[in-house]
Amino acid sequence: MPNSNIGNKNQTPRKPVVLMTMGSQERKGHDYQVMTHKYIVPLVEHAGCVPVLVPTCCGTDDLEAYLDMADGVYLTGAGSNIDPALYGQENETPGKSQDRNRDLFDLPLVQLAIARGLPIFGICRGMQEINVALGGDIYQKVYAEPGYNDHRENPDDPVDVQYSAVHSVKLEQGSWLHKLLRSDEIRVNSLHGQGLKNLGEGIEALAHAEDGLVEAIHAPSLSSFLFAVQWHPEWQAAKNPDSVKMFQAFGDACRKQAAKGQVVRKLGTAA
Repeated sequence: MPNSNIGNKNQTPRKPVVLMTMGSQERKGHDYQVMTHKYIVPLVEHAGCVPVLVPTCCGTDDLEAYLDMADGVYLTGAGSNIDPALYGQENETPGKSQDRNRDLFDLPLVQLAIARGLPIFGICRGMQEINVALGGDIYQKVYAEPGYNDHRENPDDPVDVQYSAVHSVKLEQGSWLHKLLRSDEIRVNSLHGQGLKNLGEGIEALAHAEDGLVEAIHAPSLSSFLFAVQWHPEWQAAKNPDSVKMFQAFGDACRKQAAKGQVVRKLGTAA
């Protein structure tokens, strides 16, 4: 039977498409491109977006093609660190895994996504990628820096304990995030050994940990929606109202972007 929605101007708008770049993982002598389930679920359930998983192992030749189909970019956490050479430092954590293919894909991805006006949401490593892409750098060992706390999880703890809320984050008064969450301070999980040092061009802090470490950022002079956090709001997001609000805000920004694209396509068809 013919599709009854064809030609129906009131049909439901398509969901926004969001790029999620994958990372490298070795398993029994084979290289895999992976994305963790916990990051995908809230993007679908709370942001209302369609994830497109993007391999980072084949270079950037097709980067523009991926961006052509995208209404947003979502940069997740990972078990690897960014190569310190990309922000002008020697490697202080040689025992920690790296994923240079992801580095070399995601850094230009951030820059090109900003140039296109695409919404960007970063988590943990994703926040660090955004900072490096915009010329910032990183504390490679926050726990060894004077005045800073150890923000790492205990590897021997059960997962639920590792992802439990362990410290407070103070939100910048009057900031976008402060207005979104309607709170001066929230409790968050903490599973990172590295953190932002000098902020990249256009980046502003939205929140700080108790020790002053930057925990959330945006870049209002560069993008209408570029938002990233150092903690993990994706973990059991449905149980955390703050996490739900953040994913919903990202989804709303992607829907606005998708609507702009639909208008452009209609104008192009009319011409």
